[in-house]
Amino acid sequence: MAKRRKAATEEAKGPKIRPELIDELLKDYKGPEDLTGPDGLLKELTRALVSRAMGAELTHHLGYEPGKLPPAGQTNRRNGIGHKRLRTDFGKVVVDVPRDRDGTFEPQLVPKHQRHFNGFDDKIVSMYARGMTVREIRAHLNEIYGVEVSPDLISTVTDAVMGELREWQQRPLESVYPIVYLDALVTKVRDEGVVQNKSIYLAVGVNTDGAKEVLGLWIQRTEGAKFWLMILSELKERGVEDALVLCADGLSGMPEAVEAVFPRTIFQTCVVHMIRNSMRFVPWKERRDVCADLRLVYTASNVEAAEAALEAFESKWGKRFPMIAPLWRRRWAEVTPFLGFPAEIRRSIYTTNVVEAMIRQVRKVLKTRGQMPSDRAAMKLVFLALRNARTRWSRSSGWAQARLQFIILFGERFPV
Repeated sequence: MAKRRKAATEEAKGPKIRPELIDELLKDYKGPEDLTGPDGLLKELTRALVSRAMGAELTHHLGYEPGKLPPAGQTNRRNGIGHKRLRTDFGKVVVDVPRDRDGTFEPQLVPKHQRHFNGFDDKIVSMYARGMTVREIRAHLNEIYGVEVSPDLISTVTDAVMGELREWQQRPLESVYPIVYLDALVTKVRDEGVVQNKSIYLAVGVNTDGAKEVLGLWIQRTEGAKFWLMILSELKERGVEDALVLCADGLSGMPEAVEAVFPRTIFQTCVVHMIRNSMRFVPWKERRDVCADLRLVYTASNVEAAEAALEAFESKWGKRFPMIAPLWRRRWAEVTPFLGFPAEIRRSIYTTNVVEAMIRQVRKVLKTRGQMPSDRAAMKLVFLALRNARTRWSRSSGWAQARLQFIILFGERFPV
């Protein structure tokens, strides 16, 4: 709060540019076009400031001012100027690039071979992260900024994210996560000329402070014990020594993989996915009533009460929907660990906000794009979508109470 007040105070002091200079610049101002138009002041000011700044960089590099003699014994001299066309927020701008005889001058403001300025690449990445296609990005930049960009440029700019993705995927992780969620979303990917459904898997951890963190991304056509063993082993190699509870859908081979890598971890089937799978058999108009009766099962005070609630559910709905009760019984050993926790921990594990909010953001982006041209493109897009959504994540609801219960139940396994 104090920092925000200080920043507001600094802003309230007004601009650092002299008012006289602003008056001089705006003496012929008549309307917005004079400021932001194709030949407006902002475009001309950008050109002048960038050109002047690079001239100052050359002065620093050579060690003498224009029109003055160079230091004794120095052979390098100014060697005229060249011109460079830049893509900016105000359209194309031609700037002056000073040169030296030895060719040792490397501009810092606009490095050699760079053709953009003022966050232009960030705009391309931002549009790509929101699901816009290359064609849509090109059209948007041309419409708003009057700038023509090639498909290769957009690919080059967005591919630069792959280095960040690799770093992020290999970063060290915390030693203990009280809760880890594993979930998947399906997207269409072109592979060897054929469009296939592929699953992108996410591991999301809740750390000891209750903060959510995506631990990693993986893409795979099929799942199984070997695949999950690879993912969990990777998390362990990156520093995860213990996960108190691991929550996932009915993923093939998952319980066996968890037991092999983290033998003390409690595996819990995701209750939300169980409910969704159950609702596949129920007409829309009856879902509210069926959900209300199922809720008595997964909110029961203990395993015995849950079994009684499931029997009552089957007595009431078994003839109409004979598939639901057996579905729960087949997964009963993976559902019941949830019932052994106090209410505070149950809420933290059960809440759909942990993973569903971020999954929803990613699905929205993937739906906008339709099919992806490659695994690489799919991973890049999902990573960028998650990076954009990160600012909207919050700490797990009721974490203070849940944390105390974790400490009581797991003792020294929960670091304090």
